[in-house]
Amino acid sequence: MPMLPTQNDAEAGAAPDGGRRPTVVAAPASASPELSSRPRRRTFTARDKLRVLAETDRALETGGVGAVLRREGVYSSTLCDWRRQRDAGAFDALTPVKRGPKTAEPNPLMAEVASLQRNNAHLTRCLARAEAIIAVQKKLADLLGIPMAPDGGVP
Repeated sequence: MPMLPTQNDAEAGAAPDGGRRPTVVAAPASASPELSSRPRRRTFTARDKLRVLAETDRALETGGVGAVLRREGVYSSTLCDWRRQRDAGAFDALTPVKRGPKTAEPNPLMAEVASLQRNNAHLTRCLARAEAIIAVQKKLADLLGIPMAPDGGVP
């Protein structure tokens, strides 16, 4: 009469027939040349999308559309999105769009603004030099006792 396994036998790894179960050791994971180190999002060109749409439109037999979708690795919801885009005439929408933040278009007036800011900085430096020279001239006129005109100039 065969013996039924007990709780202790199950914990010890014993098989129901009284023998030991083989220990399974996982093989070390080696890098396959077919797999990339980081998965990439799959992108379809407009030509690929139109080709898949044409194949699904030609699939008349039962299960034909599903076969095309399985072969291409595309979900039916993606196919619906592509059809909607095609029917709307948005062929530009069928091309892949660069993801991420969009770059702002350069303002055509920025070059003029930069030029005016440089000119303003130059004129500010010139004015500071002129005021310093006038202040020195006033002090020199006071030291030499030269009378100044009421408007700040020498008579």
